[in-house]
Amino acid sequence: MSHRSSIMGRMFVLLGLLLLLPAAILVQILRVNLVEGEGFRELWSSQAIDYIPIPAQRGHIYDSRGSLLATNTVIYRVAIDPYTIGTSSNLQDILNVLSRHTGRSPQFYKNRVQQAPQRSKYVVLERSVPVQTFEDLNELNIRGLILEEEYRRRYSFESLAAHVIGFVNHNLDGMAGLESRYNSVLSGTDGLQQVRKDRLNQIFAYVGAPRKLPVQGHSLHTTIDSQIQAIVEEELEAGVARHMALQGTAIVMNPKTGAVKAIANYPTFDPNTPAASGQENRRNFAVSDMIEPGSTFKLVPAIAAVEQRAVKLDESFDTPISGQKSIYGQMMRDHDPLGTLTFSEVIAKSSNIATSEIAMRLKPDTFYQYARNMGFGTLTQIDLPSEEAGRLQRPYEWSRVTLPWMSIGYEIHVTPIQLIQAYAAFANGGTMMKPYVVEKITDEFGNIVREQKPVPIRSIAKKETIDKLIPVFEQAVSDSGTARWAMVDGLRIAGKTGTAQKYVDGRYQARYRASFVGFFPVDDPEFIILVLLDEPRTSIFGGFTSGSIFKEMATRISGLGNNIQRYNEEVNSDLMANQIVTPNLNGLQRNRVTALLRKSGIPFNTEGSGTYVTAQYPLPGEEISRNTPLKVEFGLHPQQDVPDGFIRIPDLTNLNMRQAAYILINLGLEIETIGSGTIYTQFPKAGEMMREGRTVTVRGKSKPISQIASFTAN
Repeated sequence: MSHRSSIMGRMFVLLGLLLLLPAAILVQILRVNLVEGEGFRELWSSQAIDYIPIPAQRGHIYDSRGSLLATNTVIYRVAIDPYTIGTSSNLQDILNVLSRHTGRSPQFYKNRVQQAPQRSKYVVLERSVPVQTFEDLNELNIRGLILEEEYRRRYSFESLAAHVIGFVNHNLDGMAGLESRYNSVLSGTDGLQQVRKDRLNQIFAYVGAPRKLPVQGHSLHTTIDSQIQAIVEEELEAGVARHMALQGTAIVMNPKTGAVKAIANYPTFDPNTPAASGQENRRNFAVSDMIEPGSTFKLVPAIAAVEQRAVKLDESFDTPISGQKSIYGQMMRDHDPLGTLTFSEVIAKSSNIATSEIAMRLKPDTFYQYARNMGFGTLTQIDLPSEEAGRLQRPYEWSRVTLPWMSIGYEIHVTPIQLIQAYAAFANGGTMMKPYVVEKITDEFGNIVREQKPVPIRSIAKKETIDKLIPVFEQAVSDSGTARWAMVDGLRIAGKTGTAQKYVDGRYQARYRASFVGFFPVDDPEFIILVLLDEPRTSIFGGFTSGSIFKEMATRISGLGNNIQRYNEEVNSDLMANQIVTPNLNGLQRNRVTALLRKSGIPFNTEGSGTYVTAQYPLPGEEISRNTPLKVEFGLHPQQDVPDGFIRIPDLTNLNMRQAAYILINLGLEIETIGSGTIYTQFPKAGEMMREGRTVTVRGKSKPISQIASFTAN
């Protein structure tokens, strides 16, 4: 029995052990499901379930007429995973479809697969294929074929309004212009799609998977008029080339509302390929460039003096015969000796001396407050990025010469958008308006999310003050004003020219910015246009350079609709057509000069056998008959073999004071005049060298009447 009992005992132990195993498994199952189930389910979820983004569509950008300026396009990328592609016949099917659509041989794509790194599970065959190719490949339903959609930004009119619209990077994030300023509005919010991952970590969708739909980006409806923008860009580019300037900027605005109709800079860039242009070309100078405005700033002293009754409209001002005057030890100069001027002529002929005299009748605090009220020294808050506030010193920072020099546009820095905002307030009767580019924002269904109404900021002056000054600035755009080249037949225009010497490397140099800002029609302004050129070569004067560009823009813009009525005026068109303005040829090479004059249809005679223009008669900027030949003298370059920092003195004898002043200032020298009329002696003598910025003294005397009569007869 004992032996049997021993065997049975062992059997029971063995049986107990056998029963214990399923019991342990059952306990483990209960523990996993009931006790730790939630944790394991979360672990499985994190390893087997994932979420991929559903990209939101970036909003569109429209112009004021509804034309699409910026939109989205889809490109399709084709890739394969060689390890999951299956049989070689599957790969061949893919290659055949691609070959049929692209024209490349199947072997071309097979070489790409063979040249891929070993164990590579992602080989790109084509980075961009049409939608039909995408659909044909998708119908193959081959595992291991990877078809990807990628959204790209497309700018419908290429470089049109490039500086306003801006551009995006490879992630569709705005980098400049409206794309940057309204990036969060345009981008929208991506959605989410739940997917599963298999044991090979490959992602696949499944029926019933939860998803969060994306919120599509909102669209911008701008105030930019594509037709006006195209006109402005065409004329600005032509003007920069015609006047051989480094660059140009132009702005068109509705003075009543502040709505910007066009902003152009040249050189420009194509936002579809922004990296193809230099960073300087992508900079929006209209809002980011601070400049000394020159005589266009004379609007400030004019308004301040009239409103503060520091000047009478019928008052006369005597300017020196020499055209220059010492103010606290610094020489103030007019572009020409102007003699006795009425207040209107001070503005129309742009007298620096008389303007500074008027400004010095005002208290510094008063002048500063008017400049501040007109928006200088503060941001305009235009809805474009990278705007600069300019620089307007407070009166306690001024020197004794700040007020007179600020009155003519120096010792102050402004942006072009600030300047046109101030003139827009002048044009509309005295109310400063906030400039804006985006008129409204809509969602994907066209519902208005936000709308921009015209925003008045402040009054810059009383309306009666503005009414008194409008005719004064209209006179500037007349035969007797500095902006006669901006005149448009039958269109009343008021405005102001500007020429500002550039401050470079710690001193003022013989390099200039020329500008003109004008509005029309005067009785009910619809448009105001600012044109700015950097270092034009044909002339330094804003009336001739920027004013002529303004004329072409205004002529075409006023012809777009019937709302701008032109007054009837009898004009001797034959006489006007027979007049030309002489270009600046000094220092240019012979071949360039002859090509320029022949292209312009200007008759000319040449003297000398040199390579460079050393003199021309008449001087640049003078109006002559088209049949009058231009005399061009060639010789060695006047500054050839001259050490850095020195200037070779030209021969000034037999020139008048204005001609001599023009030549010396362009060379970077100052001039001191003794007497008037024709120059008969100079110091230093012609051919000697002098440091830049030094003064050349010239003596002149009037010609006898008989000599003048003889010259005229000839």
